[in-house]
Amino acid sequence: MTSPDFTRPAGTSGTRALPGCQASDLSVPQLVAQVYEAAPLADRRQLLERLLRPLGVLSLVAIAGGIFAKVRLRAGWQDFHVRIEDTLPVRPSDVVALVEHVQQVSIEAVDGLAHWLTASPALASSAAAALLATILLQRSEAAGRTLARDLPTT
Repeated sequence: MTSPDFTRPAGTSGTRALPGCQASDLSVPQLVAQVYEAAPLADRRQLLERLLRPLGVLSLVAIAGGIFAKVRLRAGWQDFHVRIEDTLPVRPSDVVALVEHVQQVSIEAVDGLAHWLTASPALASSAAAALLATILLQRSEAAGRTLARDLPTT
């Protein structure tokens, strides 16, 4: 029996990464949605905050029927925090749409999720989180980007 291969990015291996899914069938937005769906409410809140920050209001209105614009405008622009109750109506398909858009605006914002994923005790046992973190780290390294956590402080 073959064990899952979490070291290869999606599309490079035919081994099973998640039950019922081939690694080649998974995209970063789909993996983020799987992580979101399995995450505790507090982690869902943090994930949405990280993804919403780089987007402007016009972008948010265009994504998932404007559900994220409502959250962002309610919370204010300067001291932005997603409430746990804001996460309840958000479906995995909404998260897929959000991540697809964020990747176009700020790939670094998505790649930066890798360190957050690996630091979360609640997500430590998630196969989707492990695979996503690996893909994001490899993608960032391949592009020659240094994640914000790795930059020297002045």
